[in-house]
Amino acid sequence: MRSNFDFTPYRRSTVGFDRLFDLLETGTRGDASDGYPPFDIVRDGEDSYRITLAVAGFRPDEIEVIAQQNQLTVTGKRAEEDGKGRYLHRGIAARDFERRFQLADFIEVGEAGFDNGLLSIALKRVVPEAMKPRKIAIGGGTSAPGQIESRKEKATESA
Repeated sequence: MRSNFDFTPYRRSTVGFDRLFDLLETGTRGDASDGYPPFDIVRDGEDSYRITLAVAGFRPDEIEVIAQQNQLTVTGKRAEEDGKGRYLHRGIAARDFERRFQLADFIEVGEAGFDNGLLSIALKRVVPEAMKPRKIAIGGGTSAPGQIESRKEKATESA
């Protein structure tokens, strides 16, 4: 069951979360895909993930994996058949597909592997040093911001 949720009040009181709200609103509208091919998303570790797609009937050269900004697109296009055999029953759904995955910030796409009809794509969260938490040293005494600036000036003059 999908519900329509209005994020407008949250948009007014936050800064820099536009992309998050866009993703949430898109998710509540439903996904237009038909669920083909089926896939799993697994968390392998603290900052590593893996997407596995069941692509039976495809060869690795018929599948294209493209990582662009915060989106991963997996496309499968079957090669033309040679017409040597005539199918009496065709139960393996090997039709062309395009599957898109929205990636969070700082998620990088690693290597892709193909084994036994499963396409596996490694993902890793790589947070830049500037974004990682850092410990701030606390100086002695209480000082106002203006006093901090004057201390910096005195330190540079004495050096």
